[in-house]
Amino acid sequence: MATTYSPEFKDSIIARMLPPNNVPVPDLARETNIPKDTLYMWRSKARQEAQSTAAAAAPTSGPSSEEKFAVVLETATLNEVELSEYCRGRGFYPQEVAAWRASCVQANATMSAKAERAEIRAQKQQIKNLEQELRRKEKALAEAAALLVLEKKVRTLFGESEDGKSTWSKESR
Repeated sequence: MATTYSPEFKDSIIARMLPPNNVPVPDLARETNIPKDTLYMWRSKARQEAQSTAAAAAPTSGPSSEEKFAVVLETATLNEVELSEYCRGRGFYPQEVAAWRASCVQANATMSAKAERAEIRAQKQQIKNLEQELRRKEKALAEAAALLVLEKKVRTLFGESEDGKSTWSKESR
């Protein structure tokens, strides 16, 4: 004949089998005259329920970025003991808060050294290209000025006016 136990009695026995008590099942079986198999089954079901409850209650991705930033702000002035107490109360580790703080500092820091070097290289290349273009344009301008001077000398030599008409008379030819 199967014996039924009240839910309160069953819960008290299960509580004794689980942490922090951790009373061994054989000892409870002798003390309560409940079969060992029954006690093992109760303990197994209690552990499964606890795991499923913890899995359902646990956040899937942890605190959001805003929440992490808020924690960093709240803990900025705390000493080590106060930080540990704060973390215990909210279910964080002090190492997590330290990592979040470092992440916040890095997010607001200037570019990384690698990115700075890349930007400087790009700026140097742009300066080099602009200097080359300036030299090319200066040469073209000097060439155009030389051609204008030569054109003026040719006009003066052949006696043409600025409008291109010859100043030589028909008789002088």
